[in-house]
Amino acid sequence: MSNRSATETILGYFYQFDYTIFKILNLANVDDSIIVEGIEDVDIKTIDEEIATQCKYYAKTEYNHSIIAKPIRLMLNHFKQVKEGEKPQVQYYLYGYYKSGQDKLLVPLTVEFLKRHFLTYTSGKVKHEHHIELGLDNRDLENFIQKLTININAVSYVDQYEKIIDLLKSLFNCSSFQAEHYFYNNALKVIKELATQNKLEDRRISKSQFLDRIDNKKLLFNEWFVVLKGKKQFLANLRKEYFTSLNASPFERFFLIEIDERNYSRSDLKELLFLISRKWSNLSKRASTPFCPYVYIHNIPAEELIKLKSELYREGFKLSDGFDFAGASFSSESICETANYNNQIKLKIINQIDYLDLVLKETTRTKEVYQFYIEKSYYTNTHQEVKHIEIQVDEIIDIKEII
Repeated sequence: MSNRSATETILGYFYQFDYTIFKILNLANVDDSIIVEGIEDVDIKTIDEEIATQCKYYAKTEYNHSIIAKPIRLMLNHFKQVKEGEKPQVQYYLYGYYKSGQDKLLVPLTVEFLKRHFLTYTSGKVKHEHHIELGLDNRDLENFIQKLTININAVSYVDQYEKIIDLLKSLFNCSSFQAEHYFYNNALKVIKELATQNKLEDRRISKSQFLDRIDNKKLLFNEWFVVLKGKKQFLANLRKEYFTSLNASPFERFFLIEIDERNYSRSDLKELLFLISRKWSNLSKRASTPFCPYVYIHNIPAEELIKLKSELYREGFKLSDGFDFAGASFSSESICETANYNNQIKLKIINQIDYLDLVLKETTRTKEVYQFYIEKSYYTNTHQEVKHIEIQVDEIIDIKEII
């Protein structure tokens, strides 16, 4: 598959995911539900009706009847099953975006047009008339047409995406950044998880359930969202939102960093610590309110933490960890000593997560906590006055790009 066709395929998936998200957000009642990839790509169930929708995106392709013929035949298969069973009737909706050729489709459909262009086909040099093979007559096909809606003038990928972001901004009263990176990001994750469930009922979700699941203000490293935005752009967006021009404010900033022992590199971690210290310290003799950042490193073995601090010390990088002498207990007062030109404390390392709340309670300046985690968050903030940002990352080097 060429890069171009691969990109078109990926956009096709996103278009379908976005359509599903859009339909959920537009459900009239919170108890109305959808099934992801049920009878068709999206099944919408309300109190009054059930609609099976097939959704396609062909931005580079001219419309031809053959493109939608198979989906229509599959819908007809289901129509026959419902007709012969006791299940409630279903409305069928075929929704697609095409580069051109929309004028080829004549609506409303006639039985003859349906049979000629969608139900009659050749496979293996054998002519098939699908309606005859199903044992359906013209009256059945007329009934099917009454339940079938074809829309090949769907909105573009960009227009649909923008409609979703606007809906999320309105529903959650949030900024464009939050709508994209929190709620839409979460929505993609939820739809993907539903689509991979084996049981039909496990792929069903109501509007209220969906809204509850996406209402999560954690920045998730969702691989689908990263593919959509591009990893470089995704990380750049986070930097722009949270880490631009922060150095001017003498806040108490806490960077909580999780390491993955399988991919751990001391040199990478040291480089990150140097960067954090350089960007969020001001030890100038002229600074009226000097400051430096705090760092907690999650999952680092005690022995490795000692080696890391020893290397930093040997390299003339002065730090504080709240222990004043061998055998001393942790002192929140000690670690909160103001960093300045004279003592040259460039970084404050919190050895254990249990100490973090003690330090937050001790400090009196404006406090901000930036928690970077790999799979799940490991610190819950209970201090209402503390700004707490949680960002999921794929690997530690991503943090360098973000900050």
